Amino acid sequence: MTKWMLSRPESLTETEQLLTAVLSNCLELDALNRHVRFFAQMLTGRQGERLPQWLDAVRRDDLPSLHALAAGIDHDRDAVIAGLTLPWNSGVVEGHVNRIKMLKRQMFGRAGFSLLRKRVLLAT
Repeated sequence: MTKWMLSRPESLTETEQLLTAVLSNCLELDALNRHVRFFAQMLTGRQGERLPQWLDAVRRDDLPSLHALAAGIDHDRDAVIAGLTLPWNSGVVEGHVNRIKMLKRQMFGRAGFSLLRKRVLLAT
């Protein structure tokens, strides 16, 4: 089901196109499908200005799990809108932070700060 919802409709096989039949029989899945596709369009099209519209639509439907997601997004709405709109991201920095944390976990209890520092500086 998740693969069906996250794939572009035109790229689904005939078997996977049974999604329309499933969605017509379950109103909750149909609403979830609409919200997922709308969010995917915002994400891929850098249309962060449409986020408030999406949040309002999510709150109108009885989907508690999406309500939790909407509440989380509301805590930092401006940052989420910027992330969905601007072409810049912190992916490279996050990758380096993740790598350093992995090295730190590997070294825990084995050596002191000086060796950890050398491994971080020498790791590429």
